[in-house]
Parts: sequence; structure tokens; C-alpha cells
Amino acid sequence: MTITTDQAAWFADSFVTLTDNVGQALLGKAPVIRLALTCLLAEGHLLLEDAPGTGKTALARAMAATVQGSHSRIQFTPDLLPSDITGTTVYDQAQARWEFHKGPIFASIVLADEINRASPKTQSALLEVMEEGHVTVDGTSYDAGRPFMVIATQNPIEQAGTYRLPEAQLDRFLMKTSVGYPDRASAVQVLAGSASPDRARSLQPMISTSAVAEMADLVKANHVDDAVLDYVQRLTEATRDDSDTTLGVSTRGSISMVRAARVWAAARGRNYVLPDDIKELALPVWGHRIIMSPEAEFAGATTAAVVARVLDRVEAPMLRGAGV
Repeated sequence: MTITTDQAAWFADSFVTLTDNVGQALLGKAPVIRLALTCLLAEGHLLLEDAPGTGKTALARAMAATVQGSHSRIQFTPDLLPSDITGTTVYDQAQARWEFHKGPIFASIVLADEINRASPKTQSALLEVMEEGHVTVDGTSYDAGRPFMVIATQNPIEQAGTYRLPEAQLDRFLMKTSVGYPDRASAVQVLAGSASPDRARSLQPMISTSAVAEMADLVKANHVDDAVLDYVQRLTEATRDDSDTTLGVSTRGSISMVRAARVWAAARGRNYVLPDDIKELALPVWGHRIIMSPEAEFAGATTAAVVARVLDRVEAPMLRGAGV
């Protein structure tokens, strides 16, 4: 049963409240904040890639401060080990038994700062928990709880001392986006408050973890017409068939799009998804999942160009009576 118009309106009001709260710490970046909150409520993970000093960590900290749950920060470095993330089993001599000591991955919102500075082996420690919501250590699984969101930041891969994220890990992120530099007016406000640059510290929690889970469960019932599902699949196939790509959008990527679109539509106060929602989310949800051919990459082709091309080529459906 689809959500009602009243439920969609309530969802949209709550979404605006959360956006405004995070926006107090990250000025002039409402579009990026909406994408981040969409990830949270779609129970996905967010990858932020941008130059140093643009506010990637500030966004993650503001998101964590907005949710009244547990938060952790992992600073990724070349010497970080997988057990430093997941935790380890330690023998308790007093109790004469082995005990699992949880790592920082066990939190509602986890900030994985500069994730591409750790080795691929350490990065792979996130694969299971990001996909399945639990960690397996010594044959025993431990639930990460709900909500669980990883917000990872990385600097461009051309910088020294970084590693390219494996394709399998990139596919675990629901979205990838960048914060970018603020506009002039927002930058002046930031400079005016430079005596206390960490605005996230002053934020008050606006939503409990149980409420986040309830909103996530509610939006799963947002209506997606079969014509929209067919549109998503045709777009997916077009990315695979594009001459510039070696690897197109996976089935996981298609599922991620539908999950994100349900939240995106509800955040606009609608209890149904439109093709325009798919178009607006195409680049952040799919851009990082497309692998360019070496020839195309050498020629300067980009995943953004591929996404724009398939959106132009694949005809969107005309929906009648949407949400009825």
C-alpha cells in the first residue's frame, strides 16, 4: 500500500527541518545537503570527493550532529588495519573467555575521513557492513543497527599518497557528490564566523535514530509506476551499451536509484515517483558506478557525459494519473 498524501506532506516538512539544521553548519549548500539526507533516509552511504578545505568533513559532522544517535570518526591512514575499523576479539583472563571489542564502525553515522589514504585491504573491511549491515569477526556476525550510514570523504586520486577505491566498494555507495566552494555571500558569512569555524558543534539533534528508521520504512512504500521502473532499466542498459564505457551501471545501481527516487519524491511532498526524479538523481547515483574505457578516458571523456548522453537518448515515459 502506497503512502498517503498527508504522509508525504509530513515527510517533506520533516525533510526541510533536517535540511535547515544541517544548513546552519554548511552555508549555501542546500542541494548537497538534500542529497546527503536522501542517502540517510534511503539507508545508503555517501561518498564526498572534492579538494581539501571545501567542507566535506563539515557536512559529515553536521549530519552526525543532527541525528540523536552514536557517531564515530575514522581517520584513514596508510597504516590503518581492518581490525582498527571492525574491532577485534580479545581474551579476558578474568572471565576465561574471548570477548569481541567493537570498532568505530559500530555507530549510527560513521565518518570515514580521507578514505582513499588507506590501503585497499583496509578499505575492503567496509564491504560487508556497508552492504549487509553487519560485521563478521572470527565466524560471528555482529549487527550494526539502524540507522547505519557511512559518510566517506576523499581527496582527488591525483594527489600523492592516495589509493583508488575498488570498483566493488564504489558500488556500495548510494551516491557520490562534491561540496564545492561556497558562493561569495556564503563565503563572507563563513569568514565572519572564522573565530568559531566548527559550526557543527553548536547544532542540536533534530531527529532520533528510531525516527530515522520510521521515516526510512515509511518511504519504502512510495509508489513507483511500472513505466518508471522500465525507464530506469532502459537507462541502465544504455550505460552498458555506451561506446565509451567498459562497465555500465550494475543491478545494485538500478535498485539504488529506485530507493533514492522514493525518498527524493517524498521530500518534494509527493507519494509517487516521476521520471524527472530519476533524471535529477542520475549523476550522483550512477556517475561513480560507470567505468570508462581506457581510450575514452585518455580522450577526456567523463562519466558525467555518459549519463547526460543516455538521458538524452532514452525517452522518458509520460505518466497519467500518477499516485492515484
